[in-house]
Amino acid sequence: MEKKSAADSASRTLPERQELRSRVIESIATTMDLYGVNHSFGQLYGIMYFEDRPMTLEEMKNVMNMSKSNMSYAVRSLTESKMIYKLDEKKDRKDQYVAETDFFHTFRNFFGAKLQREVDVMLASIREVMPDLSAIILAQETNAEERDQALRDLHKLQHAEQYYIWLQGFVDRLEGGEIFGADR
Repeated sequence: MEKKSAADSASRTLPERQELRSRVIESIATTMDLYGVNHSFGQLYGIMYFEDRPMTLEEMKNVMNMSKSNMSYAVRSLTESKMIYKLDEKKDRKDQYVAETDFFHTFRNFFGAKLQREVDVMLASIREVMPDLSAIILAQETNAEERDQALRDLHKLQHAEQYYIWLQGFVDRLEGGEIFGADR
């Protein structure tokens, strides 16, 4: 009887590369879902992440088995968040897309945009409201209870403003790459 080598028996127990990719693709989709990105959009990004070539909408549609309209929406969403990029060159007159494969860049692009939107919305609102709260506090016709509540609200908003100023600095460092160290 022929003796099998350890390498032969080990290779039969190893999962196939495509199965390993599938596990990571599903993890990418699950992770993106945690941050509010549609699960299937995360799967598409994961598939594109492992592609060694650009893909057309038609190719993505076929791989994902999605409708053309859903695929267009997925591609638009991933493009807006800079997780995939449309290439200048076309293939058979069709747009081609490629995934950003540097997770440092995807993190910076995705979270930088989300955090910047939060800072913009909240600071605008806080700064719009604070002068009116101050006016309520200073108005002679404001009763003591209302003045005390307005003062508490103003202090809360001043504290929140400091947080959003700090968060803006964080976003600036994130977008500048400083958060990742000198090599990023």
